Amino acid sequence: MKIAPRREFLKTTAWLGASLGMGAYRLGSQPPTSESSEILASHVVEDARVIRINYHWPRFVGKNGRIDFHGQHKVSRACRLETDQGAVGLGFGTGNSEKSIAMLLNRNLSQLVSVERGVLDPALHGWDTALHDLMGVVLDKPVYQLLGATGPEASPVYSGMIYLDELNEGNPNKNIDIILNNCQWDYDYGYRQLKVKIGRSGRWYPHDQGLAKDIEVVNEIHRAFSSKGVTLLVDSNNMYNLEDTIAFLKGVSDVPLVWVEEPFHENVEDGRKLRQWMDANGFGRTLYADGEAKPDHDILMDLSRSGHLDAYLSDIVGFGFTPWRKLMPRLKQLQVQASPHAWGSRQKTNITSHLAAGLGNVVTVEGVTCLSEEIDFGNYPIRDGMLHVSDAPGFGMKLLG
Repeated sequence: MKIAPRREFLKTTAWLGASLGMGAYRLGSQPPTSESSEILASHVVEDARVIRINYHWPRFVGKNGRIDFHGQHKVSRACRLETDQGAVGLGFGTGNSEKSIAMLLNRNLSQLVSVERGVLDPALHGWDTALHDLMGVVLDKPVYQLLGATGPEASPVYSGMIYLDELNEGNPNKNIDIILNNCQWDYDYGYRQLKVKIGRSGRWYPHDQGLAKDIEVVNEIHRAFSSKGVTLLVDSNNMYNLEDTIAFLKGVSDVPLVWVEEPFHENVEDGRKLRQWMDANGFGRTLYADGEAKPDHDILMDLSRSGHLDAYLSDIVGFGFTPWRKLMPRLKQLQVQASPHAWGSRQKTNITSHLAAGLGNVVTVEGVTCLSEEIDFGNYPIRDGMLHVSDAPGFGMKLLG
């Protein structure tokens, strides 16, 4: 059973989002089932292809605790579908097998996706977001309205781009001013939550020195930005153990962290011990968040049922949009919030905002600022820390040219 302070926090998310002006929940309605099914049945998939999209982040992104330099210029795969009536759906995933393409072609949409269930065949996992986008385009509805629109029209969003940038080339003294400058850039862009990468003790520094640097960085960011209404999340990318995590938290005891993400690879014993220590040592409002990298869903659900996991993080595309639709009601029953991993591209951030606006229960959205001459990311403004969902049909993103 969850203890009272955390249970109350999960009900209100007051200290996390109230100062940002959490949007009112707006009620939506799905199109009548028979009508929507008939409309979908009238469209036949005529073309299915995977294309490459070039994009870049606004700055060079350095190392995290586990992975070397991330760089700046990237390529993602997009799944494009077109029907015999000229409707186009755009999604993001790995739907490039000849077998899955053959399963799409010459099929009407009602055989592939539905408003109530999402994608109907798990073998089309790689085309999940493309089929949802196409369904929204055909029905002339944003995806979140197809899900019921029971979530907020705007969700808290955090910058996922605060890395171990003191290790970047040209900074031999490992001065953290570059990190503070990046925090300022993200603040000016509209973010009011910053996720700070930690885990330096695992690979890039001698253990004790790396742990001390993690503590220094988080404390310095808090001192510089807390007066501006900025709250912090931390993510060690599984590079800590339980003892490291507790030592880190002791070192940042004055920082009201939103969450601790992936301190170690999820396991029942350490997850329960961490949650219990946090509850007993002044971190009762800080969420334990896990499930991004190679998640063990049985363990995550065990921790969720026992009240020790607070935020479920599996990737919005890798885990799948339809599986997330199925998982969310169960998480609500368990009083576990969601924040699907969206690192990599703005497309995933935008898709996550539809899950949040459609079903609710998303504590915050991972923001990934991107620029591209090949895709229009759509109308998803970030204002004062809140990400506003697009009202365009589907996911509201389109290829340029």
